[in-house]
Amino acid sequence: MKKQMYLTLSLVAMAAMAQAQGMNNNASTPMPSMPAVSTPSSTNPTAPVEGKNSFTKAQANSRLSKAGFSHISGLTKGDSGVWHATAKKRKITYKVTLDYQGNITSKQ
Repeated sequence: MKKQMYLTLSLVAMAAMAQAQGMNNNASTPMPSMPAVSTPSSTNPTAPVEGKNSFTKAQANSRLSKAGFSHISGLTKGDSGVWHATAKKRKITYKVTLDYQGNITSKQ
């Protein structure tokens, strides 16, 4: 009988410890909600985000094209790591940016 009780208490304690490991113990530090790299369904609202950018010029051009931009010109990477260019979308010319997370912004 004692063995069964110890076994039960041990299992309950292990389950409680496992659950506690998955919790955010610091309530003042929110869990990050944005992924490191943007996806078609997510864009960082603070974009463009400065940082070390590993996209090559060809990859940056491809990302902008896949986002619907054409006639991409003047594609350069600034000192902040953000790619800048001029491009067209639906016959309107925009100044576009691509940051290291893959976020694309555009302004007329």
